[in-house]
Amino acid sequence: MDSLTIGAFAKASRLSPKALRLYDELGLLTPARVDPLTGYRHYAPAQLERARLVAWLRRLGMPLARIREVCALDAPAAAREIRVYWARTEAAHGARRDLAAFLVDHLSRKDSAVNDANHPLELRCAALSDAGLVRPGNQDTAYAGERLLAVADGFGGEGAPAGAAAVDALRELDAGAASGGLLDVLQDALDRADETVRGFADSGTTLTALLWSGERLALVHIGDSRAYLLREGELFRITHDHTMVQSMVDEGRLTEAEAASHPQRSLLVRALGSGTRPAGRVPDLRLPDLRLHDPRPGDRYLLCTDGLSSVVPDEELHRVLASGAGPEAAVRTLVELANAAGGPDNVSCVVADVHGRAAAA
Repeated sequence: MDSLTIGAFAKASRLSPKALRLYDELGLLTPARVDPLTGYRHYAPAQLERARLVAWLRRLGMPLARIREVCALDAPAAAREIRVYWARTEAAHGARRDLAAFLVDHLSRKDSAVNDANHPLELRCAALSDAGLVRPGNQDTAYAGERLLAVADGFGGEGAPAGAAAVDALRELDAGAASGGLLDVLQDALDRADETVRGFADSGTTLTALLWSGERLALVHIGDSRAYLLREGELFRITHDHTMVQSMVDEGRLTEAEAASHPQRSLLVRALGSGTRPAGRVPDLRLPDLRLHDPRPGDRYLLCTDGLSSVVPDEELHRVLASGAGPEAAVRTLVELANAAGGPDNVSCVVADVHGRAAAA
């Protein structure tokens, strides 16, 4: 068979004639021959494989410009690019899924107010920050109040005041004076924090915080500090590192084992302040993660900077958090473990336990 008409080729490739004409105009799938008199397009059977690849990629939702780039690659390189595209697509879908879940919950029942007078649960918490054994100063900040838990890891020439300023911008929420939805007031405070931190030249900070209403927790996270949840004996990490290396893991370019020893594992793609807006990055990479959590009695939360998580394995974190020690003892043990591992960085952590409040007699 020398050639296929556009109708036969459309049927074999499962692309419509209209789509084939568009792909011809874009140079994505050029016919093998065009009749000079009738203008009819004819395709070679060998073009079916490319046409089917185009059809599959369109079903993935890949833009035509990206499809043209993928089709120009050899098979292994094309497979890598498809893996990268789909990892980014899943990340974007995950963010939209979280937003959709929040909106459904928010519209289904009135969001808890920060000044909620009913407190069926209560937090018992402790915070500790240490310079470690190598750094000359401490640029970390850790805070544990009645309503607010926070850790920040400053960087740059004024990293210490930048981190402290970010936490201070949120501390007014600890008094419970503001009213409104948890995420709304937390976002407003975060905007103020970012504006303040931008006043420190060539400096910035990570920030991971939980705001407590008495029955719900709102999480804000930007950077590579972390939040963990110990629930029913299992430890879950509830934040996602905003680092270049983590992005490469998400895209399938690195394994978790390779990421752990990568020389750029601390390079941030999101943080508060100046010097943290990489060129070419899309605007949504500047945004923090914001979401709600429904705590249960018996839950234990850990917030920590990377001075702990980068040197103390999750298995050890789990062991300490599940040991039954109170928050004060737990934070001391965690800092001691980081220093026993060489203490290469400042280390800060907050441990908070969720308890049911006994009914008044």
